[in-house]
Amino acid sequence: MDDGIAHRMVDVNGIRMHVAEKGEGPVVLFLHGFPELWYSWRHQIHGLAAAGFRAVAPDLRGFGDTDAPQGVAAYTMVHVVGDLVALILSLDQEQVFVVGHDWGALVAWALCSFRPDLVRALVNLSVPYLPRDPARRPLETLRALYGDDYYICTFQEPGRTESEFARIKTTAVIKKFLTYHDPAPVLVPKEHGFAAAPGKEITLPPWLSEEDINYFAIKFDKSGFTGGLNYYRALDLNWELTAPWGGLQIKVPVKFIVGDQDLTYGSPGIVEYIHKGGFRKYCPLLEDVVVMEGVGHFINQEKPHDITNHIHDFFRRKLSSI
Repeated sequence: MDDGIAHRMVDVNGIRMHVAEKGEGPVVLFLHGFPELWYSWRHQIHGLAAAGFRAVAPDLRGFGDTDAPQGVAAYTMVHVVGDLVALILSLDQEQVFVVGHDWGALVAWALCSFRPDLVRALVNLSVPYLPRDPARRPLETLRALYGDDYYICTFQEPGRTESEFARIKTTAVIKKFLTYHDPAPVLVPKEHGFAAAPGKEITLPPWLSEEDINYFAIKFDKSGFTGGLNYYRALDLNWELTAPWGGLQIKVPVKFIVGDQDLTYGSPGIVEYIHKGGFRKYCPLLEDVVVMEGVGHFINQEKPHDITNHIHDFFRRKLSSI
């Protein structure tokens, strides 16, 4: 399955981090989302390695074979970015290219906020950079927009989502998430929850195999979901800790890619923000915005070759301009 991908454990920031890597050349650091792993980047790892890059894809803290510290407070952006800074330094790199998706995109934005000196250029998928709202905490904003049944709000109650996931089994959880293909917000009514019967067997799209699902499921059966859920539970804590970076501009060259069926693209005001100057105001080095028609949230897996080509073309352009 790995086809030449090497795996090793690295000591970073007080934890042991699992890293998958392949290739030689300039480093491309891939950051995954929820409920995902390094494996979400399997296609891009092979593609970028074949094109003369060194692809490095960790399991973020709390995921897969990387350590999962106890407590929500261990999952702030300060901790997660700290892990990545230690990883980059362990690779003996002055700068790396970065690619993020979902939570990995948020982590990548935070890395560019805290340590722009380490990032040569960034390709982020699905989640645009949004400046910190000084007037309102993130959960208050989400509840005002979507109500208490919004999935991120339901994730806040410790143990609730974990028990629901346990009832419907890990394989079904992974299938439900990865096959979600709708720009509408995900609502989880308390009386039903994620454990509600889907009504029919989930049919996998052509880009996702049972083997892929099983890889994710085996790892989450081992690690549980609490580590990943703690990223959502630390949203308001992140808001408190990142006050010093209020109003910050991202001063790294950026390419942004999103599917028009992505729930993030369907969020209120996001289309206007991305296309009518708001995004560029806070990312003045934003060079490209690509909207992929008919594509959902898990864009790097749904359109692997297109995403690999977008990443390669942007980073190769950055190398040629040095």
